[in-house]
Amino acid sequence: MEYSIGEAAEKTGITASTLRYYEKEGLLPSIKRDKNGIRSFTENDLQSLRIIECLKATGMPIKDIRKFIDLCAEGDNSLQERYALFLDRKAAVQKQIEELQKVERVIDFKCWYYQTAIAAGTEKIHANLKKVY
Repeated sequence: MEYSIGEAAEKTGITASTLRYYEKEGLLPSIKRDKNGIRSFTENDLQSLRIIECLKATGMPIKDIRKFIDLCAEGDNSLQERYALFLDRKAAVQKQIEELQKVERVIDFKCWYYQTAIAAGTEKIHANLKKVY
């Protein structure tokens, strides 16, 4: 099955302009074009886009995603490097999760703070707490 850029955008949730940008940046080297220059996306291309979006969500820069795509093109010779890349991404995501958990604890505290102050009708109920903004 092949998809137009509009269909690929709809299936992946990635805008057509972003798909064009990814192709321009070398992230989609296998995109085929017909004689009129119309792009054609395959299921494999859509799967690649899902991986690209995953890597992007980890904060990986486009240049590093391009390096990953290039490694994929090398085939089995780059398996170890690709594995190492994903181990690195996993560590980065775990760090992000830890940071977000710290943020969540502060938000939970502030929710409790305001909930109890609202119930008491005053912030004075927390007079003995160290002020946290």
